[in-house]
Amino acid sequence: MKSNNSLAPAATTQLQPGDLVDERETAAILNVEVGTLRNWRSLGKGPRYRKIGGRLVRYHRADLAAFAEASA
Repeated sequence: MKSNNSLAPAATTQLQPGDLVDERETAAILNVEVGTLRNWRSLGKGPRYRKIGGRLVRYHRADLAAFAEASA
């Protein structure tokens, strides 16, 4: 049964499998080295990232697209 709750987020705003990518995939998408991503993070530059469990670093595909567009 579907909910008619108008406060529920739209399906397009929910995180979907595959939306978060690791450093290797991010580096390939942006055509940079993984070390460059790490350097950017230490300098507070580069695309927005998320830390999961205090250790895992993941990037959201939408943030990568926005970063690439802004850098072009």
